[in-house]
Amino acid sequence: MNISRRGAFKVAAFGTAMVAGARKAEAREKKEAPADATGMLYDATMCIGCKACVAACRRANDLEFEKHSRLYDDPIDLTANTCNIIKFYENESESSFIKQQCMHCIDPACAAACMMGSFQKRQNGIVTWKPDRCIGCRYCQVACPFSIPKFEWDSATPAMVKCQMCLAKAGTTDEGQLNEVGQPACTEVCPRKAVIYGPYEELKAEALRRIAENPDRYEDHVYGLEEVGGTQVLYLTAKGIPFSKLGLPELGTEPVPALPVGLQHTIYKGFIAPVAVYGVIAGLVWRSRRQYDKAGEEVGA
Repeated sequence: MNISRRGAFKVAAFGTAMVAGARKAEAREKKEAPADATGMLYDATMCIGCKACVAACRRANDLEFEKHSRLYDDPIDLTANTCNIIKFYENESESSFIKQQCMHCIDPACAAACMMGSFQKRQNGIVTWKPDRCIGCRYCQVACPFSIPKFEWDSATPAMVKCQMCLAKAGTTDEGQLNEVGQPACTEVCPRKAVIYGPYEELKAEALRRIAENPDRYEDHVYGLEEVGGTQVLYLTAKGIPFSKLGLPELGTEPVPALPVGLQHTIYKGFIAPVAVYGVIAGLVWRSRRQYDKAGEEVGA
């Protein structure tokens, strides 16, 4: 079976047209946090590493404990059973704890990469995952600059697991609902208030206030204000301990590029383009097959 050069050009032309259409859809203005946006502020100088937040998160989200040593529950990284973790950084002269969970980006890469719209920004700008739309492609894992979403490999009905700020289980309602006290489980139980929850604009102001009033205590930067277009989870770190040492990547201020978003979402919207492409290819194959069969009949005659 051979596809003619003319047929190949037809397929290429169709693909070019789809890309051109995607380019028209690519223009996007820089996104801002929603007016009702909430978020978290984590102050590494106040954290004592008790991991009460890890245990509370596990209970609130029905996650199984992890055992890597003799301890009852000692997760070593984010996994399909751990969407909130406290890690420890130490060298000869300094040490610090660091909390890791979904950053709830203002322009989230996971949502941009998800062709089916399973990842979306919803109530209060919180990034959630809806199982009824997920096809398990795991593009979100590749796209996330913080390596947050985790795939449930050992389940027959796998989920993508990450912090959703303790909203009701994704898929039960469109908006979800916070717990009875109106905040995520991790911020509710923190004994030192090292991580707090509240309106995003107020958290930004509080982080900047702490730096201004205690310049000798903090690094002069709020992580998440500008990184990848901004995140609704913000960080403060101790003077002399840069965020990069705590495992937070050094990223630019630009969010997810518009071209991949426009291209992918245009091509996969309603699966119209894939169906059309497969239809063109099937037609070429069918025509080539007829020509092949006809040639065989002539030889047999």
